[in-house]
Amino acid sequence: AVVAHVVASGAGFVEDLDESFKENRKDDIWLVDFYAPWCGHCKKLEPVWNEVGIEMRNMGSPVKVGKMDATSFSSIASEFGVRGYPTIKLLKGDLAYNYRGPRTKDDIIEFANRVAGPLIRPLPSQHMFEHVQKRHRVLFVYVGGESPLKEKYIEVASELIVYTYFFSASEDVLPEYVTLPELPAVMVFKDGTYFVYDEYEDGDLSSWINRERFQGYLHVDGFTLYELGDTGKLVAIAVIDDKNSSLEHTRLKSIIQEVARDYRDHFHRDFQFGHMDGNDYINSLLMDDLTIPTIVVLNTSNQQYFLPDRHIESTEDMVQFINNILDGTAQAQGGDGLLQRIKRIIYDAKSTIMSVFKSSPLLGCFLFGLPLGVISIMCYGICTADTEGEVFEHEGSKKESGDRELTDEGSEEEQEEEKNGKYTELSDGELKQKDIMEKKKD
Repeated sequence: AVVAHVVASGAGFVEDLDESFKENRKDDIWLVDFYAPWCGHCKKLEPVWNEVGIEMRNMGSPVKVGKMDATSFSSIASEFGVRGYPTIKLLKGDLAYNYRGPRTKDDIIEFANRVAGPLIRPLPSQHMFEHVQKRHRVLFVYVGGESPLKEKYIEVASELIVYTYFFSASEDVLPEYVTLPELPAVMVFKDGTYFVYDEYEDGDLSSWINRERFQGYLHVDGFTLYELGDTGKLVAIAVIDDKNSSLEHTRLKSIIQEVARDYRDHFHRDFQFGHMDGNDYINSLLMDDLTIPTIVVLNTSNQQYFLPDRHIESTEDMVQFINNILDGTAQAQGGDGLLQRIKRIIYDAKSTIMSVFKSSPLLGCFLFGLPLGVISIMCYGICTADTEGEVFEHEGSKKESGDRELTDEGSEEEQEEEKNGKYTELSDGELKQKDIMEKKKD
């Protein structure tokens, strides 16, 4: 009863949207869940979405929370670019921002507050700067007045606000340890230090911010790995068991952390570092069974991966392994070639079948046994029909050949009559010859 009451009260803070939403939405900021009634993921999201509605209302947020049945109002959903279910979008004026993060209440609310607020948030004092720095692990800041760099910074912020916050500050607001070679400048604060954007070394500002929006060392899961694919970096991961406190597991994790910290200047443009708890996800990704603890380097752009050819005992071994990858001497495995795609199809099919049988053996027997049985019966019927046809054809050919023999030679009675006829003709001839001979004698 309590759960039902909470769900019902939460639903009261989430508006059911219809076709009138298209015309009425532009004066407000909307956080909308586009769902399908038959979608299992949508049903799982529903209680979380009700909690989001309650929280946003209680905190006095200007963001309105709604949901729309995309199957009933498919034209509106298509106009907003909905391609799957559920799809979460924040609609702000003429702009629509996609949410691609974890489907938890806190993450969704964080996204809504970030995107709904100012694109560039000013930091007027050192106290405010310190407060914001404590709240955010990664912080982008523009320093300086009006300039082409600021225009570019605003343009990039409008694109990447879905991932991180963007701030602006004057030089006197920055911490005392910060030194800038020139103004204006764009900086990122993370990992206990800061880095300044250099157009000549770092290239395009958008690409630089996209690469730097992650900490140097991460706890990597499937979602994070998907997000890292946009950075274009190789991902060096220590695959360990977080619950295992043995020396081997902790040592590999420490080696990756030390390389990420001490060799940032050498590798940060090409590598992202982190650790992953357990090998289930990585096994499905590589289509292989990795024994943990181990180290693997992933290329998320082409699905290649690298495994060390010897045991990693120290930071120096890891640095050598990375250098071998960079200079091309390390052997790449996997990839997205034709053979790997075929292997992926077979592996996914096998994994699906095994998971079905493990979760529900009876359902697995029904789903896969019934079609196989029908196919087997069909094949048996086809083969049997062909064999009987050959027998009938053979018997028919024998009968036909027999008929031809009877037609050419005649029946036994006809043959006997023919012999008798010949005998009769010969007998008459002999009689005539006898009569002639007798006449000559006479």
